[in-house]
Amino acid sequence: MTNIKKILTEKAPAPIGPYSQAILVDGKFLYLAGQISLDPVSGKMIDGDVKTQTRQILKNIEAVLLAAGASFQSVVKTTVFLKDMNDFAAMNEVYAEFLSTATPARSTIEVARLPRDARVEIEAVAVIGQ
Repeated sequence: MTNIKKILTEKAPAPIGPYSQAILVDGKFLYLAGQISLDPVSGKMIDGDVKTQTRQILKNIEAVLLAAGASFQSVVKTTVFLKDMNDFAAMNEVYAEFLSTATPARSTIEVARLPRDARVEIEAVAVIGQ
């Protein structure tokens, strides 16, 4: 039987819909919901350019990872959703500050619109205990 545990931390923004910050499956596979640049205290969007938004997103992801007993080194896959692919280099610069040693597999997709008109959203998958 599969063991599923919801991960929730106050150090990351509360979900703004019917979903979990992350789901831990069998104590090993961690699936993080997409994060936009919400402030975990106020729940409001962090305005700014794609670098500012990416930095907040990755801080939020780190908080969820830590709550599950993981870290960026545990991340095996990310998906980045960009409102404008012209923001790729700027997003990538900040992304590298957090994930340059982990270097997970990654997909980057340009999308028409994101929740709360964010410029970027990032989701991740991690493996714990490796």
